Amino acid sequence: MAELELIRTIKEKASAKKRTVVLPESHDDRVIKAAGILSAEKIAQVITIGNEEKVRVSAKNLGVDLTGVRIIDPEKSEKLSDFTNIFFNMRKHKGVTIEQAKETMKQDLFFGAMLVKESMADGFVAGSTASTADVLRAAIQCVGMPEGISIVSSFFLMIFPEKTYSFGDCAVVPNPDANQLADIAISTAVNHQKLTGEEAYVAMLSFSTKGSAKHELIDKVLEATEIVKQKRPDIKVDGELQFDAAVVDSIGKKKAPGSDVAGRANVLIFPDLQAGNIGYKIAQRMGKAEAVGPVVQGLKKPLFDLSRGCSVDDIVSTAAIAALMA
Repeated sequence: MAELELIRTIKEKASAKKRTVVLPESHDDRVIKAAGILSAEKIAQVITIGNEEKVRVSAKNLGVDLTGVRIIDPEKSEKLSDFTNIFFNMRKHKGVTIEQAKETMKQDLFFGAMLVKESMADGFVAGSTASTADVLRAAIQCVGMPEGISIVSSFFLMIFPEKTYSFGDCAVVPNPDANQLADIAISTAVNHQKLTGEEAYVAMLSFSTKGSAKHELIDKVLEATEIVKQKRPDIKVDGELQFDAAVVDSIGKKKAPGSDVAGRANVLIFPDLQAGNIGYKIAQRMGKAEAVGPVVQGLKKPLFDLSRGCSVDDIVSTAAIAALMA
């Protein structure tokens, strides 16, 4: 499925769900332009955070119609007091005072994340100007992780003309332990199925296939594979598998006969961030794959981080993914 076709399908499915997505960084012209597109094309309802007068002036100067877009100024919002109390009660065990909670809630990232936590919005997309650390801090402190998932991670949709893969984790977790690697695999499998509509076939990648080598690095992958099978017996997963055994049918049959996954994997789980980051960039730059992401996963609700070099189209696509995954 070509990139445009997949993204178009995601936008159409998102539109049918009529979700609300928060774009907190209204001081960024790209965010204002994306909000206008999302609203005009009815991909999602949009809330942006900031001073309404400034946002309206920026939109007018950019020639953007913000009809249907809600603009919330935290300082003037009737929700500021409620959100302050909620955040204080969540964080007081960490020494946060009520005054600190109020100042935190005036920040666009935290106010936007709290809108999602309190189900006033379904998803959140930020990071065009904020760092990944700041976006994830707001997401984790306000929304948190679901029961049974130990790690916030990420995946890329890697779109080739003949097939779409999900690669995880290529952007967030440097060196996951076996339990974390298992949770990355589970999250990526679930999200691959949500976005592509295909059943996930998960390959736990290594430099060995089915005992062709012995090393403690392989032991971690084997342990993670068993944890996935125990926690989610419904997910088709196998490992350890080398890359060629995972994706090439003839090699999969030869190296891992009888495997449900070998040769047909569409979800590729890398053992650490070095391998994942190198792998996705080789696929993108030499394999000419379109890379969509990184898509943050492992939170209770979809709160996504953008690259600071993102385009308006990237923001629109990421918001559509958030709306679809909500």
